[in-house]
Amino acid sequence: MISQNPKIKISDSVLREHHISPEIVRRWFKKNYGITYQTYQRMYRINLAYQELKSGKKITDTAFDHGYESLSGFGYTYKKFVKNAPSNHAENNIILINRLSTPIGPMFICATQQGICLLEFVDRRMLETEFQQLQKLLNGTIIFGVNNHIQQARAEIEQYFQGKRKNFTVALHTPGTPFQQSVWACLQTIPFGELYTYKQQAEKLNHPDAVRAVANANGLNRIAIIIPCHRVIGSNGQLTGYSGGLERKQWLINHEKSHQHL
Repeated sequence: MISQNPKIKISDSVLREHHISPEIVRRWFKKNYGITYQTYQRMYRINLAYQELKSGKKITDTAFDHGYESLSGFGYTYKKFVKNAPSNHAENNIILINRLSTPIGPMFICATQQGICLLEFVDRRMLETEFQQLQKLLNGTIIFGVNNHIQQARAEIEQYFQGKRKNFTVALHTPGTPFQQSVWACLQTIPFGELYTYKQQAEKLNHPDAVRAVANANGLNRIAIIIPCHRVIGSNGQLTGYSGGLERKQWLINHEKSHQHL
């Protein structure tokens, strides 16, 4: 309902008309998104307003089209989420975040206008720190919303878990040092269903003595599954650190092995 009518406030009475309990909705949003249902709606509307301002629409027209009764009310809400005034929209960078379900647990997905910049399991320990670092690196603000990159990634990830996709084509936005970029690019060359050791990865990068540095860069990968750091194991064949947990790493390895020749 929100995505189909982002400019309309969906009140408790509207939910009841659709036989949806507002109380259950409120509890679900707090549990699964960590914010209220009303805040989620406002973020969606502000994202749409941001996109319209970027495309050249006037602030006054945008404000009233989105149901705000005054420019000051629109400006206050916009600044609360974007950390900048609507008039400075050219300087604002928005990082959209959404949630998706997978067979091994829910994930958060983030995207800029350039591509996917984060895909992590919601129970990752360092997730809050990762969000802060991402906002600093991209000089942007994370708000709930959706764009074409998120929609494409959702579809491709669903196909991956169904065993129907081995390679991803969605655009990525991966800020990092040149070394980190090279490590993440190397990860994407590991074929579906195959495993590398950290030593093999370091050798492929022509840095055979940088095994520890390569492992650290793998650990800083923010885009799970699409940049497949789960395909790298220890030299002794043992599973080692994975932000989603070793059980998920083993599941992903088994999943790819079982669909490798399909």
